[in-house]
Amino acid sequence: MNKARYLIFFQYIGTKYRGAVKVPPHAQGKRGEKGVQDHLEDAIEGLRPLNPVTLSVSSRTDTGVHALCNSAHFDLQRRNDKSPFTEDVLVQALNFHLKAEQIRITQAYRVPDHFHARHHAQSRTYVYQIALGISHPSLLPLTDFDFCWNLHNTALDLEAMHEAAALLVGTHDFSSFRAVNSDIHFKNPVKTMDAVTLQPGCSFAQAHFHREIPFWELTFTSRSFLYKQVRRMTGALVAVGQRRLSVRQLKEILEARDTRAYPQGMAAPAHGLFLTRVDYRETDLRFSPQLSEEQNSD
Repeated sequence: MNKARYLIFFQYIGTKYRGAVKVPPHAQGKRGEKGVQDHLEDAIEGLRPLNPVTLSVSSRTDTGVHALCNSAHFDLQRRNDKSPFTEDVLVQALNFHLKAEQIRITQAYRVPDHFHARHHAQSRTYVYQIALGISHPSLLPLTDFDFCWNLHNTALDLEAMHEAAALLVGTHDFSSFRAVNSDIHFKNPVKTMDAVTLQPGCSFAQAHFHREIPFWELTFTSRSFLYKQVRRMTGALVAVGQRRLSVRQLKEILEARDTRAYPQGMAAPAHGLFLTRVDYRETDLRFSPQLSEEQNSD
């Protein structure tokens, strides 16, 4: 059998999409708003596979969130017993069918038949971009419009933010930093944050713009995250930087382990958030044609 499993890495501007995963037809609204997965599956269907197309996305980014690197796996069996696509040809073919969308495939791997994009991911990294001293988004360069959180403040208490970020590193019950959704009773709220860092950011337009805009980036790395956890952590850290929340109060919110302990309206908006990395072990990605033939013959 010529069925092949592929892992694809893809990026997208999330502004016009209802998040990364599939949106049921009844939930698409009058404008037919779809998720990134819907468009990816349409592109795979454009390759005329013999098998039904089902895509498994590794990271469920929310409506309006962007990705420089998300990933997914799927199986593809070509018609007329044609051999599987090479990885480079697959990337080109999918991008041909995606050209009307703000979605692009960046890389593809043929992977073992048991590989799973979500379960085999070792870590995920999100970056949140903040612009300071901007009273309205229209004052941003076009290259940053819809890609950062514009704050009126020209300064943040960076020392307090670093101290608060350090409290989030390690293994904790992050119940206070997750929003309510249908999975709330099924997902373990205990997560291990490998890194929470704050560093200066930059704008592509900086050298060409008529005034200097300070940018800062918050980076979060963990194997997995809870629903809206990154946006809630970002909002709390910014509140500490603006001295609307003390480091001690942030610690109390974390230790409350209760979503109701998180202050209303504090979460950061979606448009400043980017999924930037999904990491895998190289050994998990390694495809062996011989092993695949043995499994298919069993």
